[in-house]
Amino acid sequence: MIERAVEDGVAPGVLLADSAYGNSSDFRARLRALGLHYAVAVAAQTGVRLLDAKGRPRKDAQSVSDLAWRIHERGGFRRCTWRQGTQDALSARFALRRVVAAGVPQREQEPLTLLIEWRDGEPEPANYFLISLPEGRTKRQLIRLVMQRWRTERVYEDLKGELGLDHYEGRRYPGWHHHVSVALCCYAFLVAERTRRFPPSARRAAEAHAQPLSA
Repeated sequence: MIERAVEDGVAPGVLLADSAYGNSSDFRARLRALGLHYAVAVAAQTGVRLLDAKGRPRKDAQSVSDLAWRIHERGGFRRCTWRQGTQDALSARFALRRVVAAGVPQREQEPLTLLIEWRDGEPEPANYFLISLPEGRTKRQLIRLVMQRWRTERVYEDLKGELGLDHYEGRRYPGWHHHVSVALCCYAFLVAERTRRFPPSARRAAEAHAQPLSA
């Protein structure tokens, strides 16, 4: 679907994905071959190599989990608030490091940003993200970017809870395709009606227009 979207001229954006996609080095490499940048979650055991002060990869690879603990021991995590929630401001502790992915062909290696999230009261980091965007963005900008996936999760929960997306029990693709298509069309109608009755503010409209792609 991503390849078809690119072929059809859909405006490119930063692609967001959970670790089910982000763990695949082939998936990440294909996105870059298509000219897309990504900000994807990866598993704790994902291997990386830190970049030195001159931007050269160090020889020793380590898991993002081990790296997070080393950063934690040195007091390298900093608190950041990325938006106001329904009740309180949403914040956690984060750390950034420039890395390359370990275990991938050298021709596919490129500098990446590793973003680590450690939530209050948790015994270990909650999330690890690899981001292919070049340097120049602030930590808060990168955090806000990866946190946009909550919109995808919210849509998925609404589709299941309100429109029965997960109620299909058939075994044939045409039936499944019809069921999903109807659910998505109904959801689009509900969103359009909600927007018509409760128009978003100019700021919210601008944010929605600039949303990244999500998988």
